[in-house]
Amino acid sequence: MIDFRTAYFIKSAPSPTDLVEDVGLEVAFAGRSNAGKSTVLNALVGQKGLARTSRTPGRTQLLNVFGLVDESRRLIDLPGYGYAKVPAAVRARWGAALAKYFAERRSLAGVVVIMDIRHPLKDSDRQMIDYALGRDLPVLCLLNKADKLSNNEISSTVMALRRDASLAEVSWLPFSGLRGLGVPQTRALLAEWLSPDDPAPDTLVMSQDEDLDPE
Repeated sequence: MIDFRTAYFIKSAPSPTDLVEDVGLEVAFAGRSNAGKSTVLNALVGQKGLARTSRTPGRTQLLNVFGLVDESRRLIDLPGYGYAKVPAAVRARWGAALAKYFAERRSLAGVVVIMDIRHPLKDSDRQMIDYALGRDLPVLCLLNKADKLSNNEISSTVMALRRDASLAEVSWLPFSGLRGLGVPQTRALLAEWLSPDDPAPDTLVMSQDEDLDPE
């Protein structure tokens, strides 16, 4: 079982061609600029400042690489997308870089798409999911900021998303770094992706039919 608390910063890359060598296995984290991607990453690794947060969404324009124990297992923090105040030229450059990364990165083992549970599945989120499914990669959608909703609202949102037949291959999980909701389940699934020869513990395998109580 991978210990995500061992995560450490390796480098920031301006484009996929500047990443570390394309060997081993890695999981990419994608999400809109205001979805709380850095907060999710920090919650998963149990470190407050590994992934830098910004008061200005859209500031991160690099692919940030984090190692787990060593560089053969990695987390890749992709540039945030969908922020209207970012210049069109910058958005176009990010889009091209992300498309190149998804198309060519051989070590990519799975994709985590982070969404604000109150505003899920924007067009840009669907595009990230389509990139991953196009390569037959597993996709986990974390519905972040679940602490902002009631239990009934969480359940209704998750059920509606799971009914979308076009997303039948996607896993959905409510998440809140503030409350620790979804952290153990996410770690278990990512460990399975990053260590495909090691069976995940039965107690932590995420079920598509399981809704979690944020209280």
